[in-house]
Amino acid sequence: MNTVAVVNQKGGVGKTTVTLGLAAAAQAAGARVLVVDLDPQASSTWVLGHDPAEVGRSAAEVLAKGGARQAIVASTWGAEVDLLPAAGRLQAKESTNGTARLQSALGEVAPGYDAVLIDCPPSLGGLTINALSAADHALMVVEPSALSLRGISALADLVDRVWGDSNAGLDLAGVIVNKVPPVSAEADRRYEELTRIVGKRAVWQPPIPQRVIVNQAIAERAPIHAYGARAGEVTSAFDQLWRKLKRVIKR
Repeated sequence: MNTVAVVNQKGGVGKTTVTLGLAAAAQAAGARVLVVDLDPQASSTWVLGHDPAEVGRSAAEVLAKGGARQAIVASTWGAEVDLLPAAGRLQAKESTNGTARLQSALGEVAPGYDAVLIDCPPSLGGLTINALSAADHALMVVEPSALSLRGISALADLVDRVWGDSNAGLDLAGVIVNKVPPVSAEADRRYEELTRIVGKRAVWQPPIPQRVIVNQAIAERAPIHAYGARAGEVTSAFDQLWRKLKRVIKR
C-alpha cells in the first residue's frame, strides 16, 4: 500500500517540487524511496541527476513491455532515493490503455521501498490514468489560485472512474497546498474555497510556503534538506507531510 500518484491536471502547481520534497524528507528520515517520473517533461529525472536525452530504458519502455526493475537507476541524491526515469518518448504513450502493465511492473518493485512516488504529467490523459491504476493513493497538489482550483472536480471524477474501472484499491488520500505566499488575501480566500470544495479534513497540514530556496534547490539538482536553516520553513513542512504520508501508507 505504498505507491502514491502525485497529481493535478494543471501545470505549474508544483507536482514535481512536492514529489521531490517528499522524497527528500523521506531520505532525511532514513526511508528508502523510488521516484517514478511519468511526465514527458522529465523534470524529476533531471533533478535526480539524469539527462532525459541519454536515458536508456525509461518509463515509456515499462509502459510498453513491463520490467520496472531493469529501468530503475540510482539518483545522485544518495542510496535512499532511486529513480525510474522519463524521456521525451514517453509523450507517445499518452494514449496507451495498458494500465495493468504499469500496475504489475511497480507491484514487483514496490515492496523494496518505503514509498513509491509517481510524478504525474499535467493532464488527465493516459499517463495519469496509468499512474492512478498503479497507485494505492492519489495525492492532489494545488496552489492557492483560482485556476489551480478549477480542475479539482474533474480530477476527483477521474480518480472515481479509475477506482471503478481498474483499481478498486485506489484511495484519494488528500490535498497538499503548495506555493503559499507569506501574506496574500487572495491566497487566503482560495484556501478557504478549497476547504469548502474538498472538506477541511482532506487538506493536509501544513501548506508548503513559497520560498526562493525551493527554486534554487531545483536548479542545483539538490534535495531541499541540503540547505539547512536557509530552507527551514520548507523542510519542516515537508517533514510533517512525509510523516502524514507514512501514516497513510501504513493503514
